[in-house]
Amino acid sequence: MTSRIEQLHGLYVVTPDHHPEPGWLADRVAAALRGGARLIQYRDKSGDRQRREREADALRALCTRHGALLIVNDDVELALATGADGVHLGQDDMPLNESRRRLGDRALIGITCHDRLDLAIAAQLGGADYVAFGAIHPSPTKSAAVRAPLALIAQARESLDIPICAIGGIDADNAPAVIRAGADMVAVISGIFARPDPEAEARRLAAAFGA
Repeated sequence: MTSRIEQLHGLYVVTPDHHPEPGWLADRVAAALRGGARLIQYRDKSGDRQRREREADALRALCTRHGALLIVNDDVELALATGADGVHLGQDDMPLNESRRRLGDRALIGITCHDRLDLAIAAQLGGADYVAFGAIHPSPTKSAAVRAPLALIAQARESLDIPICAIGGIDADNAPAVIRAGADMVAVISGIFARPDPEAEARRLAAAFGA
């Protein structure tokens, strides 16, 4: 049986903050899962707690149906309330050790490390399950994000024992180079949600891991 740590590999789809209409998000996440997404990160910075719980519950059901993992961005309490598989934390979010106490040993915890290997090494030592570097390419979602070169992914691959996620401007065309550099996962937002056929784009991205 595949462990959840072993599932930290492949296409990692991150949801956008803004959804134009009811049902839009679930429809596109379902398409990405059909296309081969292995992880879904629910990201919503709004203060609408009821809507966030409702959407996270719906995505949890979709992920369960497709054998994928649901990760909640930033919000440890929402992850607990919805039974998500884990949480992804930025450098200014709840500290890793406190999040671990709240979520327990079985939860998956990822840490954003921007362009800094030292943060990733500290996260690994602190018990993180994976780390994320980026932006690898200019990102339409976070235009001011610091850039992380592909050489950093290769360096991190030599230095770390936990899975590595790359994020920022990644799509089906540039993902193979990121994977060759050593990324276990590529996190994609616009490369899925801004495309007319999310399922086809997900299938192209997922196929890059077998190339």
